[in-house]
Amino acid sequence: MAAKKNYKCVKSLKQFYSGGPYSVSPDGSFIVCACDETIKIINTSDASVKSSIESDSTPVTALCISPNLNFLFSSSHSLQIRVWDLTSLQCLRSWKLQIKGHGPISGMACDASGGLLATGGNNGTVMVWDVDGGFCTHHFIGHETVVSTVMFHSDPTKLLLFSASEDETARIWDLTNKKSNECIASLEKHQSAVTAIGLSEDGWTLLTAGRDKLVYLWDLHDYSLKSSVVVHEAVEAICVIDSMSPFASCLISSVQLLEKQRKGKGIQFITVGERGIVRIWDSNGAVCHFEQKSSDFAVGSEAERRGFTSAVMLPSGQGLLTVTADQEFLFYSPEETPDGLNLILSKRLVGYNDEIVDMKFLGEEEQFLAVATSVEQVRVYDLVSMSCSYVLAGHTNIVLSLDTCVSTSGRTLIVTGSKDNTVRLWDTDSKGCIGVGVGHLGAVGAVAFSKKSRNFFVSGSTDCTLKVWSFDSLLNEGDSNLKVKAAVASHDKDINAIAIAPNDSLVCSGSQDRTACIRRLPDLVSVTVLRGHKRGIWSVEFSPVDQCVITASGDKTVKIWAISDGSCLKTFEGHTSSVLRAFFVTRGSQFVSCGADGLVKLWTVKTNECIATYDQHEDKIWALAVGKKTEMLATGGGDAVVNLWHDSTTADKEEEFRKEEESVLRGQELENAVSDADYTRAIQIAFELGRPRKLFDLFSQLCSKRDVEHQIEEALSGLEKEKWHLLLEYVREWNIKPKLCHIAQLVLFRIFRILPPTEIVEIKGIGELLEGLIPYSQRHCSRIDRLERSTYLLDYTLTGMSGIEPHAELVSGGNATKQIKDSNDGRVVDFAEEVRDQGVVEAEVKVSSKKRKSKGAKDVAHKKKKGVAYVNVSTTLKPLLQ
Repeated sequence: MAAKKNYKCVKSLKQFYSGGPYSVSPDGSFIVCACDETIKIINTSDASVKSSIESDSTPVTALCISPNLNFLFSSSHSLQIRVWDLTSLQCLRSWKLQIKGHGPISGMACDASGGLLATGGNNGTVMVWDVDGGFCTHHFIGHETVVSTVMFHSDPTKLLLFSASEDETARIWDLTNKKSNECIASLEKHQSAVTAIGLSEDGWTLLTAGRDKLVYLWDLHDYSLKSSVVVHEAVEAICVIDSMSPFASCLISSVQLLEKQRKGKGIQFITVGERGIVRIWDSNGAVCHFEQKSSDFAVGSEAERRGFTSAVMLPSGQGLLTVTADQEFLFYSPEETPDGLNLILSKRLVGYNDEIVDMKFLGEEEQFLAVATSVEQVRVYDLVSMSCSYVLAGHTNIVLSLDTCVSTSGRTLIVTGSKDNTVRLWDTDSKGCIGVGVGHLGAVGAVAFSKKSRNFFVSGSTDCTLKVWSFDSLLNEGDSNLKVKAAVASHDKDINAIAIAPNDSLVCSGSQDRTACIRRLPDLVSVTVLRGHKRGIWSVEFSPVDQCVITASGDKTVKIWAISDGSCLKTFEGHTSSVLRAFFVTRGSQFVSCGADGLVKLWTVKTNECIATYDQHEDKIWALAVGKKTEMLATGGGDAVVNLWHDSTTADKEEEFRKEEESVLRGQELENAVSDADYTRAIQIAFELGRPRKLFDLFSQLCSKRDVEHQIEEALSGLEKEKWHLLLEYVREWNIKPKLCHIAQLVLFRIFRILPPTEIVEIKGIGELLEGLIPYSQRHCSRIDRLERSTYLLDYTLTGMSGIEPHAELVSGGNATKQIKDSNDGRVVDFAEEVRDQGVVEAEVKVSSKKRKSKGAKDVAHKKKKGVAYVNVSTTLKPLLQ
């Protein structure tokens, strides 16, 4: 098996709901959730986070999506109401409540047109806002305490607003009457907080439900009480079933029978509440059509259960969505059976996992992941959809450890250890507990299945003991009690980890007493003790091929030990905090470790080298799972995030080969473009290939052209916006070197000519780029200035040399003149006149250097016009000096 070089995080399961407000899109494709101060948009298909919106530094208290799917409304403890564009996720407008004493908004609703927004506050006020203008159109005062929910009438022609409060009342407000802020009806029959309201399909019956275990039906013609239904639980949400719903089609036979008996039509509705079950009622005779036999999530006694907090009917017949107190979204679909309606839990999205303490892959194909979090349940996730397939409930305290295996009979089993001092054996087919092991006197912190026979497992506890449990009789005879085959006090402190050898002959346990003990199975006779770690040991595992054991410790090291004599063979250092897990991969030639520093590291055993480090967690990583078949990795920890890692070594090689092949082809295209003098195309290809040296050569060649400005502007004008930043980075590097600065300055000048200042300011990181360009540009300008001043010495020298007395052999007679043709303008200059003008030239040379610095260029041009051409003095004297 080839060594692994890289892993890639392919999927992540992150926290997206911390409880509180949420809103479902009108098409049911996504859910907007409050996650503390952040708003998360979640795909209902795979629980992936589509996007996140940072609201402000205070928790979100209310959310609402407009019916036309254009806007998202949010409010937080800062009393700020914001309107977000769901396409761009930009805040379009916002306004703040300026009413004295107004608490955070607790309820929010949008009318059918999307132009009005209703809010209910903690101080009992109900307000209606104009969305476009951001001003308040109605301010209703009547409730005495917190407004729990608000709702517009479903018929846009009936401008009615309904509100429910914890003051045991529900009120109806008329939006057409702007002069009066009083309600048109106050419904006062409840004896406890009114938590939910609903409207019948015809729009003439209002349903109110509360924690007094009653549902009232009100006639909206005269606002009188029509009937009441006793539901025997505190209701948190009520959903009216319309005639087009799949629930109605499944209930049609029982509803028709009831209508014949009662001689009248009723309203069917769903209630959820503290008991954690879904029930369907009929107002005609207060009959319960359906009741779940057991809760899909609630555990413990009825008094301790954490039930539903909300529910909503999904659009287009997609079923029912319920929300639990444990931040779970449960999707139910109705199914018609011979016995009547049945509810199927089609999907479970877990919004918050809390701290993840252990996890293992499940099944032969490893398509599921069993996760133990800081709750009493074990959650089993489908790795394709990343949704929670089912929950294993039975422990009465937090689950601390788990292991999985496939028995010889083909049954997929899970064993768990809990803080309730018990171990439980689970069957994934029945999704229930098939055996309980009692005997430990402390929390069970480690469990491990046998690798070969798969008919027993070993557990370790904070009572410092190891126990071997057999479940042969349980699988064959159906006995629900697990039997202890052997037990021994193995350590002086808590046992943190257990591993069983591949041939089931040995078991190794790691403890907080800084030792690892290797014992013979099944009698647990001591073989050797591994000593050398300076802190407690958190993880142990046997090599799949060698006679050695790997341990991870709180002393920041990983060690490999020989089983024969207990000697330390290798020590690996690299983690900056406690190493919590270490497991072999690639048939024992490599291993993966993770720790409290939030890092995952891939090591090669032979070279002691860490070949890869991954930082995808924000807190310590408690759990690491390695697939036995796929060698896929899963990590989870204190940040409540589950990351899935796939071996990407082969894919990386293929991608590298593909890029190299593409680079060769593009390189040939570049050379062809240069040969054809197509500099625009050549510069674009050089950018794509990331070749700054070739780019510099192209600009150098352009500088040799006559129309260099036009050529460079034409080449740069075709660049994309994101490449301007890259070009400025290249120019900054060229500008540092004096040999390359002239090209850099030319390109920089053309950039500033092409781009307007508004676009230059928008370039990402322009401030940092300019900080690197300005100092070196100033240095180059100063150097050029010094060079220009130095040329005046040559001017002076050449001017002085022009006064040398002519040689007698070359000049015949005092009046003889020598005519020399000037190479610049073709004039014939009289040499005698130059000698006579020498005094004038020397006087000009004596001008102060300070004045010469500012007017040097103008003076030279002026002197040339007067006939004193310094460049041509050497040409004039050359025949005389021969």
